[in-house]
Amino acid sequence: MTPNTLRSFAMGLLVAATATGIVYLLEPSSKPASKELSQEEMQTQLEDKGFVVQTQDELDKQLADAKAEAVQAVGKEPKEEKEEQPKEEEAVYRTIINVSSGMTAVDVGEILEKAKIVKSGFEFYKKVEGQGVENKLRPGTFEVDSGMTEDEMIAVIFKG
Repeated sequence: MTPNTLRSFAMGLLVAATATGIVYLLEPSSKPASKELSQEEMQTQLEDKGFVVQTQDELDKQLADAKAEAVQAVGKEPKEEKEEQPKEEEAVYRTIINVSSGMTAVDVGEILEKAKIVKSGFEFYKKVEGQGVENKLRPGTFEVDSGMTEDEMIAVIFKG
């Protein structure tokens, strides 16, 4: 290509880009104008889509009526919910940990923490270090759960 041909090509690109930009900027927007809705219009639109719209006062009155009906049905004031609920048992989390060569006791602690088996992976590592078995990981697949003590987990995963 000669320099004149190259300049002509560049000038053509510049003219085409400028024309395209002008057309884009002068074209009327295809977006509809944003309209501010009144409360009634919003409520009507929500109700048309199947939502139930209530004011806080209406909700409070409805809850009070429901409580009054419950008192009439039972014949006495219901107990507070806190008293009725039995103490919940703590969930037991179970995981399978695959220990491969090159892993450290810190890695095992982090995995157990992410699986919600121990509260702190670092504290678990400190306990392992305290027993002097941090370098005695057994390669393999082990099943542990949050119901086990840390000593039991260490006995399963590390060579004692």
